[in-house]
Amino acid sequence: MTGQPVGGVAVKAFPVARSEARLLVPALMFIALVVAAVASLGTPLITSVATSFHVSLGSAQWTLTVALLSGAVATPALGRLGASPHRRTTILATLAVVVAGSALTVLPLPFAWLLVGRAAQGVGLGLTALMMGVARDHLPEERSAAVIALISIIGAGVGYPLAALLAELGGVRAAYGLGLVVTAAALLTAWRSMPEAPEGRSAHVDVAGAVVLAAALLLVLFLAGERNLWSRHLAVAAGLAVVAVVLLCVWAVIELRSTTPLVDVRAVRHPAVAGANLAMFVGGLGMYLLLTLITRYAQTPHGAGYGFGLTTFVAGLVLIPFSVLGFVAGKLTPRVRTRISDPLLLAGSAVVVGGGFALFAAARSDLAELFAAMGVLGFGVGGFSAAMPGVILAVTPKSETSSAMSFNYVVRSVGYSLGSAIGGLILAAGTGPGHLFPDDSAYTTAALVGVGAMAITTLTCLALARRRSSETNP
Repeated sequence: MTGQPVGGVAVKAFPVARSEARLLVPALMFIALVVAAVASLGTPLITSVATSFHVSLGSAQWTLTVALLSGAVATPALGRLGASPHRRTTILATLAVVVAGSALTVLPLPFAWLLVGRAAQGVGLGLTALMMGVARDHLPEERSAAVIALISIIGAGVGYPLAALLAELGGVRAAYGLGLVVTAAALLTAWRSMPEAPEGRSAHVDVAGAVVLAAALLLVLFLAGERNLWSRHLAVAAGLAVVAVVLLCVWAVIELRSTTPLVDVRAVRHPAVAGANLAMFVGGLGMYLLLTLITRYAQTPHGAGYGFGLTTFVAGLVLIPFSVLGFVAGKLTPRVRTRISDPLLLAGSAVVVGGGFALFAAARSDLAELFAAMGVLGFGVGGFSAAMPGVILAVTPKSETSSAMSFNYVVRSVGYSLGSAIGGLILAAGTGPGHLFPDDSAYTTAALVGVGAMAITTLTCLALARRRSSETNP
């Protein structure tokens, strides 16, 4: 089998044997599941970390933020390495970093070392795109499409209830101990099952582009997470935002001039890829906004006049419908896309997520209604995430799979971070002087903002569908 040409040289792909494929698919799924679940361990453990380490909730929040930051910064470089002959080595080295970080979260060290460990764990988020690249290179086309769809949605919310339960029973170290065990198992699995990359690919990594993009992303995600900076030091925040924009412009120029760019900016400018990334950005903003709204609402004590005062563990159970229906949507998507184009699937999924916002805005007085809204959200997010790779990879060479999907992951991460920040700003604006919790109406306002975001996403996806229809039926 011959892949896409790179630099005028045909790239030889090496599909694995049927027996090896049976082992490869579960290995890809397991590694993607582990890195996604471990990186998300910060969410259900924030309160426990604050109590155990005697730090503020704001400081404890960094156990989640630092993982997302390191993941977004490392992902583009890992994506490029994944498109090189060194993909297997990259996968093993990255998992070794994740295991070392997991060990730091378990050892009885100060809080600063916990943050270092969480940052190392977050690096593993970049492996998701590499798993997609392996699937596309070494599995038959139909099989790889289904596997890539599942990899794109796997791990969402899986570790929340278990991590919260372990934290309640054995403390925060026990919960992080789970991360150490499963990441070590993932490293062993990768060592035994990951094949070498096809021959003929460039080994060059655009170091200058990687450094500039990392600096820009650090500023963007830092500004998205530090809401107090905007309210108390607006001039500083605005100045940093300008610096981030300048760095992104410099990075784009570097990539356009490079013969082996970190991200093929020219390919990203393709209408299908650009539209998909725009949909991912706005859609990710809305999806994460609703996820944070529901979990925060569920844990708000009854004394606020609303909410259910759920414990960390029970609040984690609210995410089960999200995970289950997201997985169901991911399994259904490869079958549905034989009849419906990927852009239309994206549009339909965005409508479903918008329906989850509408449900939350209209009905949230009963816990069952929160479960229902979370289930609708999970089904929409699962379908959206599973259909997204099809839109991008339809116009992407096999050799660029990891790089293209890595860039999409970065776009999604920025959207998620901004969604969380916007939700926090809306709820903060709805919190009266001297009050600890926002008014119930602030949640309605945030939900309506989410409906607007998903409407924009739907229109973007419909425009993609019309363009594809016109190209296939001139």
